[in-house]
Amino acid sequence: MRVVRLFRWFVVAVALVVLVLVVRPYAHGLSFVIRAAEIGGTAERLARFDTVAIATRDITIPTRAGGMRARVYEPNRSRRRVALLTSGLHPSGIDEPRLVRLARQVAASGVAVVTPDIPELSRFEITPAITDAIEEAGRWLAIDSGLAPDHRVGLMGVSFSGGLSIVAAARPSIADRVAYVFALGGHDDLPRVLRYLCTGREPRPAPKVRLAVDTGENDTFVLPPHDYGVAVILLSIADRVVPAAQAERLRAGVRRYLWASALDGGVDKARAPAEFEAVRAYDRTLPEPSATLLRYVIERDVVHLGARLLPLLGSQGAAPSLSVSKSPKPSAPVFLLHGLEDNVVPAVESEYLAE
Repeated sequence: MRVVRLFRWFVVAVALVVLVLVVRPYAHGLSFVIRAAEIGGTAERLARFDTVAIATRDITIPTRAGGMRARVYEPNRSRRRVALLTSGLHPSGIDEPRLVRLARQVAASGVAVVTPDIPELSRFEITPAITDAIEEAGRWLAIDSGLAPDHRVGLMGVSFSGGLSIVAAARPSIADRVAYVFALGGHDDLPRVLRYLCTGREPRPAPKVRLAVDTGENDTFVLPPHDYGVAVILLSIADRVVPAAQAERLRAGVRRYLWASALDGGVDKARAPAEFEAVRAYDRTLPEPSATLLRYVIERDVVHLGARLLPLLGSQGAAPSLSVSKSPKPSAPVFLLHGLEDNVVPAVESEYLAE
């Protein structure tokens, strides 16, 4: 009987060990998802038990373009890895409230997080310089920062920076230093997304296997695009839309509108109405056609503004370093997460990335 009891206790012990080894990583991941989603209630209170305290500090990352400001979110215990978390387009840069919250939640899970303040992102400019900056920052973090225990780095990117992080991860200077890439709402092909932002329509990828007769009804993804998208496009191609003498004044108005939208989106909601009113007043000082175009932006009139911009897109965003579809694929594992209602970078882009 003693042998039987000992055997039973041995089985229980083995089962507990297996349970910890197998279930704990999933529980850890679930805890992060609950906290990042900010669902509140008992679930979030319980999830907070699976966190550690963090400390933050600002650093400077050396790049070929000069020193780049960045912020470190470091867990107060031995870190498992470091991740470079690159924001989407936002005038607040690394101070953007949602980015700060996400960085804190990741770091509280035991991963050191570094958010680079890439100037083009805060100026709403989608250029190859962003991909270059991700590449250089990632390499420095892995090799020279002292933050990467195994001299490897995870690349995490939000919105357009998600796709650009995938592109950067495949570059020879960093490819063997990338542990993984995580794209949150990332894009596969930038010109295709720009056309979607003007039209609200995007072709779906051709399925590898069709289980029914193809009627063509589901070959196009349709979702009204966010007005922010055409404002960013107008900012980038203003000199193609209005006379050269008007372009900078129009850009100044669009940037001010985007700042007002950022305030309204959570940076400082109380200041937003006055800023929107200032943009309207500024619009009344502009000559045509700039006045009408900025009014489309202010009124969130995607239909009319998109129709004006679509024929002028040309090769906008066509550089290979701006699209995963035109670049070498990384050897590191790539993880994709995309909101189905995303109307800046539509979720169908992650379908293309998954292929």
